[in-house]
Amino acid sequence: MTGLKAIPGWLRARLGWHTLGLVASLVIIGIAGFVLYKMLRNIRPTEVLEAISATDPWRIAVAALFVACAYFTLTFYDWFALRTIGKPHVPYRVAALASFTSYSIGHNIGFSAFTGGTVRYRIYSAHGLGAVDVAKLCFITGLTFWLGNIAILGLGVTVEPWAASAVDHLPAWINRLIGLALLAGLAAYVTWVGLKPRRIGVGKGHWTVTLPGWRLTLMQIVIGIIDLSFCAAAMYVLMPQQPYIDPIALGVVFISATLLGFASHAPGGLGVFDAAMLVALPQFETEPLLGALLLLRLLYYVTPFAIALVLMGARELMISRRRLDATKGISPDPLAAMPVMATEADPADEASPPARRRAAG
Repeated sequence: MTGLKAIPGWLRARLGWHTLGLVASLVIIGIAGFVLYKMLRNIRPTEVLEAISATDPWRIAVAALFVACAYFTLTFYDWFALRTIGKPHVPYRVAALASFTSYSIGHNIGFSAFTGGTVRYRIYSAHGLGAVDVAKLCFITGLTFWLGNIAILGLGVTVEPWAASAVDHLPAWINRLIGLALLAGLAAYVTWVGLKPRRIGVGKGHWTVTLPGWRLTLMQIVIGIIDLSFCAAAMYVLMPQQPYIDPIALGVVFISATLLGFASHAPGGLGVFDAAMLVALPQFETEPLLGALLLLRLLYYVTPFAIALVLMGARELMISRRRLDATKGISPDPLAAMPVMATEADPADEASPPARRRAAG
């Protein structure tokens, strides 16, 4: 037992947390791949296509509406975070663009903390935010995501512990205790941040973040719950009509599968999310359930990803055109012309203070 207990410490010292995280992701993806192979090796593609074509158009339309509402709710992750880190001057339209594009691209490429942060920096840097500011913002948006997950998963597992048992294969009473523990931990956190201002980070000042107080934390939780509820509602609308499944039970399975996909860092949780859903819902025929999952991927991942790429491409073209217009024969000194550039230009392209003084003169 002493030797077994020493293994985690030895791995941490030899490999580091990042390597361990990568290994854990690969293990999750490997298990999911094996499960999918076992479940789908005898799949009939024609029946999957028939199930998709048999889905009522109004159900697809309602699911698309729920997905749109979910992405609209995601914009408030960034809007809330900007005010938390002391950057309220950034308008909502910019926060909405950064949120939608970063989540759409991050969800599909994988490793969303890095890919989404890169997209956010590209957009927010034009409005005076540095790399540290964007890192703080990503931390607050991630905190909102996890608080919402803990709240809705805790409530769902407490009410429907049998649904969680389909995912983790634990007895229902243990899952109910887990749900109550999640809710108790969430209540303890809200109380903790409500007693006095809490700051976390490295050192003092620039590298620290003041956590939202209890009122704002409750707002975070509500935002997260609404976002996840819309996502689960989209999945519920697309599900096969027979057999019947309780919406709360499906919500527990859906969020659990989503978290597993998020932990794997696979693009869109591909394979991991799908395997968890197929394993947890054995009462449904495989082909119709797989068709519903494919439709959800089309609505929640593929379509927003394509829109995000178009928006980012159009933005970059506008920035390039404004840069060319600002430097096209306006002044013999190109540095003197740079201050008239639009705010969407890169910070690195801004004129130096002496050039701004010459332009002002």
